[in-house]
Amino acid sequence: MSGLSLDKLNPAAKKIIKPFLDEVLDKYGQMIHSIHVTGTALTDDFDEKGSDVNSIIVLKEMDLKFLELLAPLGKKYGKKRVGAPLIMTPEYINTSIDVFPIEFLNFRLIHSTVYGEDVFDKIEIERMDLRHQCERELKSKLIWLRQGYISSQGDKKILTERFVRSIADYMPLFRGILVLAGKEPPVLQSEVITAISATMKIDTGVFAKVLKEKRDKIKLSIEELNTIFEDYYSATEKLGKIIDEIKE
Repeated sequence: MSGLSLDKLNPAAKKIIKPFLDEVLDKYGQMIHSIHVTGTALTDDFDEKGSDVNSIIVLKEMDLKFLELLAPLGKKYGKKRVGAPLIMTPEYINTSIDVFPIEFLNFRLIHSTVYGEDVFDKIEIERMDLRHQCERELKSKLIWLRQGYISSQGDKKILTERFVRSIADYMPLFRGILVLAGKEPPVLQSEVITAISATMKIDTGVFAKVLKEKRDKIKLSIEELNTIFEDYYSATEKLGKIIDEIKE
């Protein structure tokens, strides 16, 4: 499809998402302002066997008919690991940066505009908006850890799956915290974990361990999982206290 620029994507990710984007543009191109690929599809963290390819489709204006037209493609491409795209408009982006600064910060840091105008490159994040969301996210994660641990009922499979899924959610938050600390956040997940440890002076070894488990499919005992829970909670709680002390 002419007009697509996929050169910055991991080759495997490019192969996965190109047919989807070709079909979307062929059928609905007149509605589309721009298309952006985000996340691990642009980094060495991409797992050819497990990672989804995530994207953002920016419409010229919100059109629910587009969603109705797009929905049937989910079944066709979802099993091929094309993630359901986020749908936005330029107006939505401009009025939502203060509400979701962590998300938009990460879009700015890790994205490739594959069609149309780059709407993320010059996004400006207000420091206090970022601080407030970081604080809120950390407190929410403490609740998630407590409730998730209890509801798992000691099941090793459930605990492992929850920790493995959670590591991806921590990465955008960690990048936001690094920006609050005046640092340029890395792109690679392992480097983000190292940077958080060095910058915030806390032990983040547990996150590195879970990241390794995710990549290498290591089987963990219930004792190891209990230790991970304790270390996860401790590190998250310490980060929350540090962020809570940041003032304007």
